[in-house]
Amino acid sequence: MPAWTDQLRFAYQPVVNLATGTVVALEMLARPESGDVLSAARRSPALDAELAALAVRAAARQEVLLPLHLNVYATTVAAGPGLTAVSKAVHDAGRRPWEVTLDIGGPFAGLPLPALGAGVARLREEGYRVCVDGVGDGDPPLRLLGSLAPDLVKLDVPLCAELVSAPGARAAVAAMRQLCTQLGGLLAIEGVETERQYAAVRDAGVQLAQGHLFAPAARRPATEVYLPPSAPAPVPHHGARPGPPIAQFLQPAALLPVTASAGTVHGHLTAFPDVSGILLVDADGVPVRAVDRDRFLLSLSGRYGHALYADRPALRLADRPRTVRADATAWEVLDLIADGDRSRTGDDVAVVDARGRCIGVVHLADILRALAESRVEEAARLNPLTRLPGSDAVNCEVDRRIAEGRPFALSWLDVDSFKQVNDGAGFAAGDELIRSVGRALAEVAGREPDARVGHIGGDDFLVLAEPGGLEPFAAALLDVGWEAGGAPVTLSLATVVCPPGSVTGHGQAAAALAPLKKAAKALTGASWVVGRPDTDATETRRGRPAPVPGG
Repeated sequence: MPAWTDQLRFAYQPVVNLATGTVVALEMLARPESGDVLSAARRSPALDAELAALAVRAAARQEVLLPLHLNVYATTVAAGPGLTAVSKAVHDAGRRPWEVTLDIGGPFAGLPLPALGAGVARLREEGYRVCVDGVGDGDPPLRLLGSLAPDLVKLDVPLCAELVSAPGARAAVAAMRQLCTQLGGLLAIEGVETERQYAAVRDAGVQLAQGHLFAPAARRPATEVYLPPSAPAPVPHHGARPGPPIAQFLQPAALLPVTASAGTVHGHLTAFPDVSGILLVDADGVPVRAVDRDRFLLSLSGRYGHALYADRPALRLADRPRTVRADATAWEVLDLIADGDRSRTGDDVAVVDARGRCIGVVHLADILRALAESRVEEAARLNPLTRLPGSDAVNCEVDRRIAEGRPFALSWLDVDSFKQVNDGAGFAAGDELIRSVGRALAEVAGREPDARVGHIGGDDFLVLAEPGGLEPFAAALLDVGWEAGGAPVTLSLATVVCPPGSVTGHGQAAAALAPLKKAAKALTGASWVVGRPDTDATETRRGRPAPVPGG
């Protein structure tokens, strides 16, 4: 071993999940006591890989069981199979690659991006998780983030420092959070030093954080961190079933080989009282059985229990694991729990990647709290008359589909001559008509997975659907008879069909609706006019021209 390793020490900095307030990983930070080994590692991929391998061995000596973050330079990853030393150290320490996240840092300038992409692909093939580090003042190009689709994007300290006072910094973080959401990754930030910064990063949608506020980097790993009291951060609502993604509630999983004996499992559970369960995994890291702490210890505590089971495989006292994909939402986890054995309601749920390998667990308590918070947020945004969300929810979904390059149809629905309805039949009849229209919209949207509806206010509604998915709405709203106070009432529908790239945001789509709404209102009877943002041509699907006076 080279002499410089005698002067090399490592510090541990906790990575905190802001949704759960728990430590989900430890970043290994090299601290040379002399020499300039870190600068040398920037120029030497072999030395850089050896530093990361030494970090793994240092964590093993400390008996660290939490997932690890290892820092490597992008040049090392692009240099081909240069991380063999890391893989060997991970194997020798009894760790699994999917318990290790490689924080890839710059410089990226001048680096052949295809070589870096190939290196990342090799690491993913082995099972490592990938983080692009130093986003902010660093030099990773935006195109690189899109092509690598990292599991984690880590924002740097200067950006965190500006987040409290600079609107531009907040906008940059919000944009990066949206990018991570589209790529299926998480957003982290370094340098959280104050409670104001903590509140700012939560409000910006950051999911993981590091900094002295939680716990400083130290020679011994911290298992508990300081978390300021604050209101829960708002959770975005996207997807067919609204609810926060489970990735933000991911906790480290306690993993043992499927061949582990009951005695080994018992020793692990007694040594680590905070572990609620253990997953028994095969050689590829795929969960095979799940051991619940309470049921397992109860089985061994009975008469002759230890004698009967201690030396036998633990899987005899285990259950089939409950697993969900990493891109699942909290509602999907709740559905999985509700459909299962009621005696296992409190069991952990394993989260697996595309290959079925366990990358962590989620706890029912965290899921229930998140869903309760999301329901409170959602209820605050509902229209009190129809209980439908407002325009913000639909606008956010429009922007998401624009970012994904998906075609969509945005429609504006309203009641014809609604003021006359209120004047003639009274406000109570007008309110009941609005409620009935809202119920009809909600019923159709419930049968159309890609549809969203919103109540702007008064008699105005928004409908978002696939370009070919509006006929069910027209049939339920335009092809039926409506009345208020015994008088017939008709509705008008204006639709703008937006192909990919035709609009840049929900504002442009809404502006394109205005002339179409005017055209629909000019027709007699229930009307429906369809257009596109790139042409003045319109298509009339319902309604007829108003008669010309004296004609």
